[in-house]
Amino acid sequence: DKMLRIWDATTGQPIGQPIKGHQSWVRSVAFSPDGRHILSGSDDNTLRIWDAATGKPIGQPIKGHQNPVRSVAFSPDGRRILSGSFDNTLRIWDAATGKPIGQPIKGHQNPVLSVTFSPDGKRFLSGSGDKMLRIWDATTGQPIGQPITGHESSVSAVAFSPDGKRFLSGSFDKTIRIWDAATGQPIGQPIKGHKEMVLSVVFSPDGTRFLSGSADQTLQLWDAATGKPIGQPITG
Repeated sequence: DKMLRIWDATTGQPIGQPIKGHQSWVRSVAFSPDGRHILSGSDDNTLRIWDAATGKPIGQPIKGHQNPVRSVAFSPDGRRILSGSFDNTLRIWDAATGKPIGQPIKGHQNPVLSVTFSPDGKRFLSGSGDKMLRIWDATTGQPIGQPITGHESSVSAVAFSPDGKRFLSGSFDKTIRIWDAATGQPIGQPIKGHKEMVLSVVFSPDGTRFLSGSADQTLQLWDAATGKPIGQPITG
């Protein structure tokens, strides 16, 4: 509906009014590390930064992508912004000014569907419709190593472990994979359990578990060491 909403995490009730400003679907949102700002990416090809306390926009829409913005992330220090787009590129932006840092980052052959920074901010990770993941140097924007392959369809979700030693990927092929962040090699076999595409993955703060969300309308909690499900799928 082109809007963002802030919710009370305890009560589930909305806080304030809907946040308006985008001209099309809002595909991705992220809080800044200090919780003061909100970042959004939209099908209107722009990113926007918002004041988390007031819901008011900070500055003008951030323009540079030629197609919808599918995924956004703040760097751990909050000084940079990362975006991935249906124009097949990633971009880094100055969070204070909204200005681009460097040129568009090219390397994927299809839309960039998910992006995230490593916990130390030195690398970032992308997943794409080309079925591949790539690790990048956050300072230079250059790829680190070769493309990471293993999924049989689009990579729709990525997440680093809190210690930065592993990362997760979720795919339209209905599986989740765990990877060694130093080598790009898979850890164990593809993790199966969802009946439809995996759309979101995240590690627990202590890195011992992870959570996935799927188009099968369920969430599933998993043991990060074994890749085994913990309990039944969560519905509702």
